[in-house]
Amino acid sequence: MTHALIVIDVQRDFCPGGALAVTGGDEIVAPINARMADFGAVILTQDWHPAGHSSFASSHPGQQPMDVIQMPYGPQVLWPDHCVQGSHGAGFHAALATDAADLIIRKGHNPAIDSYSAFFENDHQTPTGLHGYLQTRGITALTMVGLALDFCVNFSAVDAAKLGYDTRVETALCRGIDLNGSMDAALTGMRGAGVTLAQD
Repeated sequence: MTHALIVIDVQRDFCPGGALAVTGGDEIVAPINARMADFGAVILTQDWHPAGHSSFASSHPGQQPMDVIQMPYGPQVLWPDHCVQGSHGAGFHAALATDAADLIIRKGHNPAIDSYSAFFENDHQTPTGLHGYLQTRGITALTMVGLALDFCVNFSAVDAAKLGYDTRVETALCRGIDLNGSMDAALTGMRGAGVTLAQD
């Protein structure tokens, strides 16, 4: 009961046909469902942006999706509008076994700051509340799967390791964006943070 599965952002907008589609994002849904029974707790994260979020390229005249700008908390990739609160695209993939979830953590709802990690907003200081929940449950080990490997899974895994969790990422149950080498950088960074990468 001390090992939790963290399922990151398996939402319609990150799957084929969505506003910020990750190639093959739908391929991992069934195998993630199959893994849920192996853990003492299952936690889902959900990107949940207000309309006009500061991470949207549409909020910055003259900028295009995938441009990078400087925000007060550091560099920010500008994304297409995605996972807008209450929208169809913000919903979980229809086949994801959401009934198995002990907890759903919504992130990215502060309009002024993006939130990749399941633990902190992108200022690396403002908590989502997940750490406190895991502590009260006595959970010490985390396995992470989902979308996208080089952004939200990466940030979540690195933060988990820094917080002292025994952290594992099952890369076969993730898919990535790979923006300007972000995939290799994420894998290197996770290994450096002490995250175990399971390739099978």
